[in-house]
Amino acid sequence: MLGTLLQNHEQLRPAAPPLAPYEGASVSAVRCRGVTKRFGSADSGTWALRGVDLDVPPGQMTLLVGPSGCGKTTLISIVAGLLDPTAGDVWVLGKEFRQLGGRRLVQFRGDNIGFVFQQYNLLPALTALENAAVPLFIAGRPRREALAKTADVMKAVGLGDKLHSLPSQLSGGQQQRVTIARALVHEPRLLVCDEPTAALDADSGRTVMELLRRVAVQPGRAVIVVTHDSRVFSFGDAIVHMNDGRIDRVDGSPRV
Repeated sequence: MLGTLLQNHEQLRPAAPPLAPYEGASVSAVRCRGVTKRFGSADSGTWALRGVDLDVPPGQMTLLVGPSGCGKTTLISIVAGLLDPTAGDVWVLGKEFRQLGGRRLVQFRGDNIGFVFQQYNLLPALTALENAAVPLFIAGRPRREALAKTADVMKAVGLGDKLHSLPSQLSGGQQQRVTIARALVHEPRLLVCDEPTAALDADSGRTVMELLRRVAVQPGRAVIVVTHDSRVFSFGDAIVHMNDGRIDRVDGSPRV
């Protein structure tokens, strides 16, 4: 359970046993080949992606960087199963999305993928604990069981004293950690994050990236982060540079 992986933002407990490998885990957590995406009609539409090839290894954090409008958010939305590509093939955790489709894709996404949005998207009338438990409520888990499990994850991300606070009573960094808890509570194998530090100060941003990195460095998981924030580049194992709907290059980590 994630509570055994993350005790707080300062210190790790002993690592939990690794997740059982998914089909194809020795190759890529995510594999894209020739992925394109066009918005609008054939005559007046816009190409957001123009033939993207991407491999994301398991057990690592991959950063997607590049100017606004270059296709980063479109790409991770396709990888997370929220958008369909116009053309190309996508494999996630050994499953080809084109062969899943429909309800099977929705089920696969609910079981295996967590998404941290740039906007927190917290429900103002729910407590922090209830907001983070939403994926378990949707999955039909009994309320008491869902809240107990979510409380463990909230403590793991350093919010054990904010369980019953409303979003309006939390700082930006605390709200972002609620969204991370919400994305982690169903223990996804792939975590996809869109600008998770965009609205945070340096200290809060560092805390969020530390949490995400601790999730990433498990053999059965992978984390993809879209970011403009050069301050967090050192957290990535690979930095994928995008421009005009294409991948320009992939750099190794600047960590020393």
